[in-house]
Formats: sequence, structure tokens, C-alpha cells
Amino acid sequence: AFEATCSSCVLSPYTKMKYTRLPIYSLMGFGITMLKLFMKNMYLFALILFLILLSFFLEDKSKNNTNNLLSTNSTVLAFGDSLTFGYGVKTNESYPAKLANLSGLNVINAGISGELSFEGLKRLENLLDKHKPKLLILCHGGNDILRRKSHDKLRYNIKKMIDLALAKNINVLLVGVPNFYTLGYGMVDLYEELAEEMDTMYEDNILSTVLTKSSLKSDQIHPNAKGYEMMAEAFFYILKDNGFVK
Repeated sequence: AFEATCSSCVLSPYTKMKYTRLPIYSLMGFGITMLKLFMKNMYLFALILFLILLSFFLEDKSKNNTNNLLSTNSTVLAFGDSLTFGYGVKTNESYPAKLANLSGLNVINAGISGELSFEGLKRLENLLDKHKPKLLILCHGGNDILRRKSHDKLRYNIKKMIDLALAKNINVLLVGVPNFYTLGYGMVDLYEELAEEMDTMYEDNILSTVLTKSSLKSDQIHPNAKGYEMMAEAFFYILKDNGFVK
């Protein structure tokens, strides 16, 4: 009786199993639905991740900007040639004077008309030691370009000026100078290259903007009072963006 019962439990190898076959189009539809759901959630996840990273970036930038803020008695050394000196306008119409009015900072005009970059390099360190500025605005090299001096030597001199400032923990705003012989006053590449290499603030547009408009300049290579005012405003906005002024 035991054997009979067990034998009835054994499935013959020829026993047919019954199962339900899903139509192929149903499987494809299910796959597409799952894929859409995954893609939808993936975009949502990416968006959330982006917002989180952005919030960290903005928070870090805000902290850095707060640390950069200059007090009203801080000194800024505006160093350069005739573009800094304010050739063609009154002293109070030069860009350093205008920047002082905008920012409330003590901006010293250390521009000398006609100076070449190697001459500027010789006198910069003494000025840094004398005035102990928190910030150096470096706009130099125009006379080297006008006199077609070596760009390699110009690059070396500008780099050494930046080195002098950074070695004394002085922040630098480098101002790009255009090639006065090109149509549109395009910037000489070495300025942007140095700004990137040495991680300094950089203004790459204002001189080209001013010098391409006759209403903003007193001659072919110098701004007028309005042009110098626009230079001061451009520098002010860069300082503001980087947290040096409010």
C-alpha cells in the first residue's frame, strides 16, 4: 500500500507541465514602462544632486567672499603707466580717483606715463613695502606693445610683478592690455595666460571696449574722462563679485 501511494506521487518524465506564456508585446511594454520610470527618476536624482552641489558651492563662495572684504581704510595700489596715471584728464578724473569714490577705499595712483614694464618692475617692490596695500591693480605693458618690444620679456616682467605681490600676500587684479595695432583692439594673450597660471583676478574687456569707441577716448590709445570712469566701474564690479567690496 505504501509503494502504491508513493508511485502515484511520482511524475512521469512525459507528464506535461502547464504554464502561462506572456505575449511578447506585453513583455516589451513592461520593459519600456520600467525604462521610462528609471529615466524619469534618474533625471530627478541628477537634479537633486546638482542642487545639493550648487548649495555647497554657493555657501563656500559666500564664506570666501566674506573673508576677502576690505575695510574702508584698506589701501589699494593702482600700478601702471599712462592708463593708470590718467593721461589726458584731470587728476580727479583718472580711474584710481574714480575707483576711490566708488569703493571708499584708499586708492593710490602709482601710474607713470611712458613707462616700460622692466622699469615698472624695478620700482614696484619699494611701493609695495611703503604702502603695504591689500590689493594691487596691475595695468602695465602698453608702452612695450606700442614700441613693439618682446612679448616674452613683457610676460616675464608682468609675471615678476605678480610674484612680488603674491609673495607679500597681496591680492592682484590683472588688467588685460590690447594690441593697439590690431583691428578691434584684441587683447594680448599673455595677460589671460598669466591670470590663469597664477590664479589672479582678471579684467579682459574694458580697455578694448573703451578704445573701440571714439566717444570714450581722448586719442588713439587713451580714454577720456568717461572712459576712465568706465574702467573704474569695471574694476569695482570685479572687486564686488569677489567679495572685496560691498
